[in-house]
Amino acid sequence: MRAVYAESMSPQSPLDGLRVGELPEPEAPAGFRRVSVRASALNHHDLWSLRGVGLGQDKLPMILGCDGAGVDDDGNEVIVHSVISSPGWQGDETLDPRRSLLSESHPGTMADFVWVPEQNLVPKPADLSFQEAACLPTSWLTAYRMLFTTSPAAPGSTILVQGAGGGVSTALIALARAAGYRVWVTSRSAEKRDRARELGAQEVFDAGARLPERVDVVFDSVGEATWAHSLKALKPGGAVVTCGATSGPAPSADLNRVFFLQLRVLGSTMGTRNELERLAQFLAGTGVRPAIDSVHPLKDARAGFERMAAGEVFGKVIFDHGK
Repeated sequence: MRAVYAESMSPQSPLDGLRVGELPEPEAPAGFRRVSVRASALNHHDLWSLRGVGLGQDKLPMILGCDGAGVDDDGNEVIVHSVISSPGWQGDETLDPRRSLLSESHPGTMADFVWVPEQNLVPKPADLSFQEAACLPTSWLTAYRMLFTTSPAAPGSTILVQGAGGGVSTALIALARAAGYRVWVTSRSAEKRDRARELGAQEVFDAGARLPERVDVVFDSVGEATWAHSLKALKPGGAVVTCGATSGPAPSADLNRVFFLQLRVLGSTMGTRNELERLAQFLAGTGVRPAIDSVHPLKDARAGFERMAAGEVFGKVIFDHGK
């Protein structure tokens, strides 16, 4: 079958190990269902895999991709939930210490077919295209959980989204505006600030800019580069919700500010199968749709990886599987 996969890994030159070609269909574990993938989406996770983060040498070649939507062998249109819990796990799968994502222990979605546990299949609303649905399982689900499960701020609150352009940040802007939040966004790029406003941000600021007032919650996936600004932007008693650290994982904790202003630091990772189902219904009910940066045929996947590696992306990079 056709597949986009990691043949080797390199921290310095991740794209050197990227291959697009034919691989044998893998054997499915017991209880897994096959999905004919119609569209998949690119995430930073895929670039980290090519750097060797979270992917062992013994797993190569590994089909990449956490995000996908398609049709199962019974003809049902489905979205693939990519958090794979360990055998026998009960409850929130994001809290399972032995959980994994597709493309870590099991082949990912950038192929003609993907195999996942039956409970990981979520019905795709008819109102969503396969390309739109393929955007949801990683960055949009992460944003949904950050905003509606982890964050203490209710609609009407003022929130700040650090960085505009990535899948999580564009999802946060669109979801929060639709839910009635007052949405502020920062970005170093004037073009991305303008596009954030088009998505629904009421105010946009240069990265690190002094804000006109402090906010209730900051959503930060950037890490070291924005952390000090995130803490300074909060009202006393406010919270920063973090889901990543693309610029580095070890900023100054600024503990004096944290304890004196009684700030909260809340971690959030991916989301549950039930949250993915609610997210899909939220989009179907509100008309909100993911911002799509570009669409590439699966055979031209390298072009999408190159866009992300160069930092040119605004929204999601989609691979059309041509079915």
